[in-house]
Amino acid sequence: MKAKHIFEIAAALLKARSKQTLVAAIGVTFSVAFFISLLGFMQGLNTLLDGLVLNRTPHIRLYNDIQPSTNQPIDLAPSYNGYHKFIRSIKPSNSRKEIYNVESIIQKLNSDNRVQGVAPKVTAQVFYNLGNIELNGVINGVDVEKETSLFNFVDYVVDGDYIDLKNTSNSIMLGSGVADKMLAEKGDYIQVTTINGDQYSLKVIGVFQSGIVEIDKVQSYVNLATCQKLLGQPNNYISDIQIKLKKMSEAPAIALEYEQLFGINAEDIQTANAQFETGSSARTIISFAVGIVLLIVAGFGIYNILNMMIYEKMDTIAILKATGFSGADVKKIFLTISLSIGVGGAMAGVLFGLLFSLIIDIIPFDSVAVPGVDTYPVDYGMQYYSIAVAFAVATTYFAGWFPAKKASSVDPVEIIRGK
Repeated sequence: MKAKHIFEIAAALLKARSKQTLVAAIGVTFSVAFFISLLGFMQGLNTLLDGLVLNRTPHIRLYNDIQPSTNQPIDLAPSYNGYHKFIRSIKPSNSRKEIYNVESIIQKLNSDNRVQGVAPKVTAQVFYNLGNIELNGVINGVDVEKETSLFNFVDYVVDGDYIDLKNTSNSIMLGSGVADKMLAEKGDYIQVTTINGDQYSLKVIGVFQSGIVEIDKVQSYVNLATCQKLLGQPNNYISDIQIKLKKMSEAPAIALEYEQLFGINAEDIQTANAQFETGSSARTIISFAVGIVLLIVAGFGIYNILNMMIYEKMDTIAILKATGFSGADVKKIFLTISLSIGVGGAMAGVLFGLLFSLIIDIIPFDSVAVPGVDTYPVDYGMQYYSIAVAFAVATTYFAGWFPAKKASSVDPVEIIRGK
């Protein structure tokens, strides 16, 4: 029966200060709501921004890097053995860019159950001919179907059909920045000059937009055969092997393994895009910090209200103790008040947080740099709701614990004597 009376008394005290209770509950509500909407929006934005690069970046890239020669003429002189040698202006070794035994390597990679897929690639440095002006450019030769299935190539095509790149010989899909500079549209022919001085005419079958302006000003895409033709190389010439893993987190370890196994350079996605992961982590930390501060501020509001309630209800507390309620019972009453405000405010905050997220999700977002995105991105992950509710309840509990402890130590004899 005593538990029933504790809840009844707590409810009566809440009603007695209904305005202050409502203000405290509203503080918790909007703290939770802003925490949820802020974290959901920030994580959605992180996913969008990282996706611009990470979705188009292989988890592991195999290639032959240009490196200085490890064997210098001074190494051939036995009289200098055992000495420290300081050599300036070391020239790169005369190595070829293509990957040797590429078919065997791809076959080996496809048999690895950790690998989701493999896409070969060839890169050609060219000049786009714009009248008497030559624009620097990079043409990527890709297997169109594999590039689409593994790296979402089709999502970044803003004009034309990506499959035409495979079916149309001597065709090119221009980067949006290149197309704007050359005033080129679908169906036009453009001239490109390779670094060897050879000129080729290519038909524009579409426009590609990665969302990164500096890349779109330079890069364009052709199929593998066309790029090999531009370089004057046979059809087995491959300069890069792009690998997508089933688990991206395993990329650094597997890249090191492949580098030792195949004897070529291997670059993992974490190393290649460390700056993007750092930016995402920083934005997430800031969002969590702001949300937690809001909840702590709401907790101080509850603390102040309960403190004032204790001072105003000293005689009530004394009567409760005089009629048989222990200090622990009084403590439970004030903790019940605090948790009622916290839980009620948190539940309302969840609803408002979802509402705010839905409102953000329908706000138009029109940016030429981000194709295919019409509204602001929002992540509706349940973890944000769970963290907000748990932290709100914990904050309100500790906000009520100190006033409740004070109330439990009230001496009824002194209060009644004073009255």
